[in-house]
Amino acid sequence: MPAKTLHFQSPRHLSQLYAGKAENLAHAEQALGVKLVTREDWLKIEAAQEPLARAEEFFAFLNAARSQGMTIRTPDFARLVDSFAKGEADRWQALLDEPLVIATNRRSVVPKTIGQKEYLQAVLRQPIVIGIGPAGTGKTYLAMAAAVSALLNHEVERIVLTRPAVEAGEALGFLPGDLREKILPYLRPLYDALHDMLDPEEVVRLTEKGVIEIAPLAYMRGRTLSRAFVVLDEAQNTTPEQMMMFLTRLGEDSRMVVTGDVTQIDLPRSKVSGLLEVQHILKDVPGIVFHTFTAGDVVRHPLVQRIVEAYDRYKHPTAGADSRAGS
Repeated sequence: MPAKTLHFQSPRHLSQLYAGKAENLAHAEQALGVKLVTREDWLKIEAAQEPLARAEEFFAFLNAARSQGMTIRTPDFARLVDSFAKGEADRWQALLDEPLVIATNRRSVVPKTIGQKEYLQAVLRQPIVIGIGPAGTGKTYLAMAAAVSALLNHEVERIVLTRPAVEAGEALGFLPGDLREKILPYLRPLYDALHDMLDPEEVVRLTEKGVIEIAPLAYMRGRTLSRAFVVLDEAQNTTPEQMMMFLTRLGEDSRMVVTGDVTQIDLPRSKVSGLLEVQHILKDVPGIVFHTFTAGDVVRHPLVQRIVEAYDRYKHPTAGADSRAGS
């Protein structure tokens, strides 16, 4: 039987290509129709000529992705190997042909997972992108990095960052302080991300000039946002009316990114989330891209990913039971 041995720069690097899990290699063997043997820094592929070539192409892709700074997680690995087994390698190769580095004044931002790269490519190419997924997947941070980069490159004239002022059932009227003091805690995460990308003095200067605007969603009503990069964060807490109002603010030469986590809705139970509804209403509209992140895209502390997965299992216990019954 034909065989090919692939060598990598270190045992650790090779292990990272399959997320360090032997079961991922077993999955690859079954999906690609090959036998895999790995020791130290090499991987031996045994198979007929065609599946051998496909497996070699698959691991070359993983190696290139890792070399671009991406982390291969188990969900990424499973998704990719199944796709390669179906002969869809060209689609993924195109993803690597365009290395993405978003440069801001304080740091360069690089997508760290396959899902993040797909999302960021959509943000850079489409007028409206709606990113849905759990905390820690980078959906808001990457959108804001793209917005800052677009401003610095004179692709837009201003950045508008907004969130609905709804959190854990609290009403603004019952909080202490004037309107600005009441609203600031809801917008603080956007300021924090912005300070990662621009010097604090520059943030103040651009905010005072109106080049950067950070405001509650209610402030968007009645406006048309032209030559702007607009980010709506925490969109799961919009009502359907607010979501429609926001999306119809899109003006000439503008881009919009909507981000949210549908598992963290703080609206009263009697109200439907605009983020849930918009997935059904606009799913087939050209120019609007929906990107769904999974726990595999979480790039915070590894424990955060395990917490997200545990909550998902708790909320959907039958999914695990079904998969075990079928195994």
